[in-house]
Amino acid sequence: MERKHAVPLVNFVACQLVALFAAFWFRIYLSPRKTSPEVRHTFATVFGIYFVIFCFGWYSAHLFVLVLMCYGIMVTASISNIPRYSFFVAMGYLTICHISRIYIFHYGILTTDFSGPLMIVTQKITTLAFQVHDGLGRRAEDLSAEQHRLAIKVKPSFLEYLSYLLNFMSVIAGPCNNFKDYTAFIEGRHIHMKLLEVNWKQKGFHSLPEPSPTGAVIHKLCMTLVALLLFLTLTKTFPVTCLMDDSFVHRANFLTRLGYLYVVMQASKPKYYFAWTLADAVNNAAGFGFSGVDKNGNFCWDLLSNLNIWKIETATSFKMYLENWNIQTAIWLKRVCYERVPWYPTVLTFILSALWHGVYPGYYFTFLTGILVTLAARTVRNNYRYYFLSSGTLKLVYDVVTWAVTQLAVSYTVAPFVMLAVEPTISLYKSMYFYLHIISLLIILFLPVRPHAHMQRQPQTLNSVNKKKAD
Repeated sequence: MERKHAVPLVNFVACQLVALFAAFWFRIYLSPRKTSPEVRHTFATVFGIYFVIFCFGWYSAHLFVLVLMCYGIMVTASISNIPRYSFFVAMGYLTICHISRIYIFHYGILTTDFSGPLMIVTQKITTLAFQVHDGLGRRAEDLSAEQHRLAIKVKPSFLEYLSYLLNFMSVIAGPCNNFKDYTAFIEGRHIHMKLLEVNWKQKGFHSLPEPSPTGAVIHKLCMTLVALLLFLTLTKTFPVTCLMDDSFVHRANFLTRLGYLYVVMQASKPKYYFAWTLADAVNNAAGFGFSGVDKNGNFCWDLLSNLNIWKIETATSFKMYLENWNIQTAIWLKRVCYERVPWYPTVLTFILSALWHGVYPGYYFTFLTGILVTLAARTVRNNYRYYFLSSGTLKLVYDVVTWAVTQLAVSYTVAPFVMLAVEPTISLYKSMYFYLHIISLLIILFLPVRPHAHMQRQPQTLNSVNKKKAD
């Protein structure tokens, strides 16, 4: 059984390493200066399709079927229906695959399978559909500044569509990105556009510099190696199965359980750090992912980064933690759901996130608990944070306490996500006396709600910005 699980994992790592070398070759020998966009699109697509077939065999047909169906929607549906039809077809197909993979074909829960690429493609399909609608079906003044920047004025060609969805840099492990950024990268405008935002003459440059991703790639590969070492040591020493042991559930005292839960959840992170950082390095090696220049004048290659490890480990709020974990998925949820639904944005966003991840019961325990914790944390922050901003000492105390609370709350909330099944989740929460659920409910029920925090959800449209300027 372990060998069955190991084969897809080995294929995944092998493909990502080959993709890394192919990305360097792609940037050097198929650079936009030497090669047409059509050739770059074609190479990225063909190589990506090969990777998917190599990793997943005939199961890769699911990916191709979904892509072709949604391209059919793109070219035949009315502009107003493109995002609606694309969203329901992509999410519906993904959900059917999740269900069949688990409950019909009985895939092992540790297997690296075709649902990963399907999840990434679903994000890209829906992102592209909404951005086409923003560009062709909505008035410019009704869009937020970000929606206006990313809006697509011309439907993509079939080659562009395939390249965006199936390119070898992101088809296996992502991350999701924007169609405009991707086509700018293919056409050689990606870095130039970001550099134009800086006045280089003031910095003593007579022409635009040419940032190299090599340093960023080496740095990320070093982080990948560290994550791999932690996975082979820490993760193997404190497996998730420890949380199901009788000695943990029934014999250890509450504080011991609390501390051990934190350690086990920490030990489950390195595999994500490894996969996402390696995927980021692959894109950077190809020359994709340049985000501009920071305040110190350093070139940044974090446009496609999926996590910020430092901010995750030092997060002082549930919101800060989530914003730096699986960043591109959080951005996708914000752009296709949170900013667009007219009511219950937090609840609907958590539900969409759960559906996208899959149908294991543990996912829904995590996301339902996450809704409670998010609402409770927001209420506490809005009611009490300003009391601690009057002095540096009070602010430090507040940061230390909120860091500890955040890390423990995250461990409690995400435990079902890695345990997956109902029985061990209920057993764990019983052993913890459902303490976080109870505290969160009491906070929501008895602390006053400050409505202005919710009002900040809606992004400013160009129309509202113009009205403020006129005032």
